Amino acid sequence: MSWMKSIEGLSLCFTIGAWAGVTVSGSIPWEISPLVLTLAATPVLLKKRLPTLPGSISFPLILGSFLLLGFFAGTVNAFPSASVFSPAGWAETSCERLKTFIADIPFPSEDTASLLTALFTGDRSGLARETVSAFRESGASHILALSGLHLGIIYVLFDQLTRVAGQSPVARKLRFAAIVLGTGFFTLMTGASPSLVRAFLFILINEVLRLTGRPRKASRVLCLALLIQLVLDPSAIRSLGFQLSYLAMAGIFFLYPVLETWYPSSPGWDPFRRIWKAAALSISCQIFTGPLVWLRFHTFPRYFLLTNLLALPLTTLLMTCAVATVTLSAAGICPALLIKTTDTLCQTLQRVLEIIASM
Repeated sequence: MSWMKSIEGLSLCFTIGAWAGVTVSGSIPWEISPLVLTLAATPVLLKKRLPTLPGSISFPLILGSFLLLGFFAGTVNAFPSASVFSPAGWAETSCERLKTFIADIPFPSEDTASLLTALFTGDRSGLARETVSAFRESGASHILALSGLHLGIIYVLFDQLTRVAGQSPVARKLRFAAIVLGTGFFTLMTGASPSLVRAFLFILINEVLRLTGRPRKASRVLCLALLIQLVLDPSAIRSLGFQLSYLAMAGIFFLYPVLETWYPSSPGWDPFRRIWKAAALSISCQIFTGPLVWLRFHTFPRYFLLTNLLALPLTTLLMTCAVATVTLSAAGICPALLIKTTDTLCQTLQRVLEIIASM
């Protein structure tokens, strides 16, 4: 089966259609959209009969159907009153409680709670102007904007913590439920931005494939997540966060494996290879997202490589310590040393970015 006869081809056609539909939104009366959608879906609904047609004709019909489905879905839902991914009231309430709880933790530095609030909820209102400027000018704005980076760290923590359940069939199902519910709750609680929804769909698809024992192919996970997200919310394609998120993942999936092999592997632990892998990951993302950032903002982070090599490991360590700090503080058993460590990591991250921004 060629790549066209797979989820990649269907996703690509639907995405192109949704982009076109959102772009020309309003040019077609919405009243006729259900009729056209039904007509476009007919070949898909009759898929079982299509194999009686020549193979060169049947599948192009399905691809064309997905193209039309995407177009009219984008036309109908170009400016929705509310996204299907909008957080519920209980999620927003939980987010406000988390903000209050973080603010009450006795960190030595005044701005630590504000930075942690931004990292965990996306609320940057408490950050000093100088801090926001340091993140922006150093090319680390993506650390403040909730994205797949943050949910990925949460996912890894859930995955590691649930490993104690074991690998029995029951334990695997319990782990699946805990991971999906936990990351799903975090996604809703923090606003369900398009980039967070993309990351959650990645996690959901990967966990389903792992639970069912099916192979995980990066390109198919990417395209299936893209298709699901656009089917549920075609207008998301207008979001810059949505575009950058999928471009960054495309760079990681398609370019990073090539760059990573430029530094040959060697037996034993090689620190320089680890540095190169981190650099290759950053370069892959920037090559795919840089042109769009330049078109939208006419700027490009000069020290993105240095920023990512230093800031991303610090952010990962900081969020890991912060999760432990918040959890243990909620239980009333958080040691002062852990609070101090989290505070020190916050200050170190800010200082590193300030130095890079001043270069």
